[in-house]
Amino acid sequence: MIESALRMAGMALRAGRLEVGDEAAGDACRYKRCRLLLVTADAGEGTRRRAAHSAEEGQCLLAELPCSKEELGAALGRKSCAMAALTDLGLAQAVVEKLVQAEPAKFSEMADRLRLKAERAARRREKTARERQQRGGGKRPPVKYRKK
Repeated sequence: MIESALRMAGMALRAGRLEVGDEAAGDACRYKRCRLLLVTADAGEGTRRRAAHSAEEGQCLLAELPCSKEELGAALGRKSCAMAALTDLGLAQAVVEKLVQAEPAKFSEMADRLRLKAERAARRREKTARERQQRGGGKRPPVKYRKK
């Protein structure tokens, strides 16, 4: 089951929804684009510390994958990779669902939290769609400034 989660991460990379490496993943967290931060089991202590800090700063979930850096790197077409950030909520949910199938005790709470985030995002989309429909569709009216 871990292999299927790694394949989903590779698919996210090809879709442009995965930031690979310490720096890119940290930036995604800092700018609050990250939904799920992935760290391998054999990552160094400094990498784990940076990942925890980035996840806390960006208010995203941190998942420790039960695989090695080489396995994650191979799934992403690289030699090795210790940290990656998923920036798409749907793909993050799919990866966590695959991880839940492998280790339910470890990842079930994370799946519930991602499900809650997805529900909130759907409510926000519905609200903006309703507001747009009430305005008669289209974009917001332009703001008119008065000359002084």
